[in-house]
Amino acid sequence: MQPPAMAARTRLLQPSPTLAMTAKAAAMKAAGEDVISFGAGEPDFDTPSPICDAAIDALRAGKTKYSATCGLKELREATALKLVRENGIHVAADQIVISNGAKQAIFSVLQVLINPGDEVVVFAPLWATYLQQIELAGGVAKVVHCSADNGFIPQPKDIEAAIGPKTKAILFNSPNNPTGAIYPREIVAEIARLAKEHDLWIVADEIYEKLVYEGKHVSIASISDDAAARTLTIGGWSKTYSMTGWRIGFVAGPRDIMAAMTTYQEQVTGNVNTFIQYGALKGLQMPPEDVEAMREEFMARRDLMASLLSQIPGVGVGKPGGAFYHFVRVGEFLGGKVADDIALTEYLLHHAKVAAVPGSVFEGPGHIRLSYANSREAIKEGVRRLAETLSCLRT
Repeated sequence: MQPPAMAARTRLLQPSPTLAMTAKAAAMKAAGEDVISFGAGEPDFDTPSPICDAAIDALRAGKTKYSATCGLKELREATALKLVRENGIHVAADQIVISNGAKQAIFSVLQVLINPGDEVVVFAPLWATYLQQIELAGGVAKVVHCSADNGFIPQPKDIEAAIGPKTKAILFNSPNNPTGAIYPREIVAEIARLAKEHDLWIVADEIYEKLVYEGKHVSIASISDDAAARTLTIGGWSKTYSMTGWRIGFVAGPRDIMAAMTTYQEQVTGNVNTFIQYGALKGLQMPPEDVEAMREEFMARRDLMASLLSQIPGVGVGKPGGAFYHFVRVGEFLGGKVADDIALTEYLLHHAKVAAVPGSVFEGPGHIRLSYANSREAIKEGVRRLAETLSCLRT
């Protein structure tokens, strides 16, 4: 006899393509193959020693009990102070919830805000997890496709066209994964205006805020009092401090939403690991020079990879303003030996021994995402392999 069927919602779930490609590359490496991975969405630097030391000190000091579900008071105070000083978002500690990574923060926000049938406007190319999390909340994603001709920046007329009577929220990510696009102030202000006009929530994923090379990051909650009252700002430590495995993030927003999120988190995970919170607190207390050194190295790698890619006939590459990805146009290599960008990444993995992520998983077909969170030597060799392999595929 077969056991009872699983819940219908499990049919909505799909494995993370990025993690799948990273795992596949890791398995090949473990088997002795010389694979260069441009797939990972995480910094390759070690977590700064002061952060590690603070977590170890907390562990040894016995700070291993439950904290408040919404996070340590001192960490929430420091996070609020950071948002006031650096982002122009005027919040207090009781408007912060510390989460198990930015991913959980976004999930919890959608669970608290979205009813079945509600629509959420998102801008593609995008992080595929948004679509999954909207579905799991019972919502419907309304995807606005952004053109490379506009630098992957959403256009106001397209945003407005996607808003309908069932729209509940706009969710966006700047700096953007996978394109590296940074939304200029006028676009951010226009999103705020449309949200006010149509009475929508705004969910702003700002996890890459410190990795900016061109232009300036603008937090939408800083645009106006109205924008602040309807915005949930998502951030964290993973990208800024190279703490991806620590799993700690935050959300800032209106007090009633934060109270609901705290109750929700209370019934799902409880508090974030207590001694890790002390490590995160130390991160906020560190001098900015430590973060700046990582940013400068990423910028140098961005420029190096762009220069090398631009020398490959048929490859289209721009100059991303932030994050640590190149979203590379590869249409000229498709339709012959390889059908699409998904097939291309498999081909590159097995023939060039280079891991990349297909653009289709980000709603950006005809592209591949290459992470430059890798050493300069690996970037040079990896792009050399790409050039050699792609030369056999050009249609």
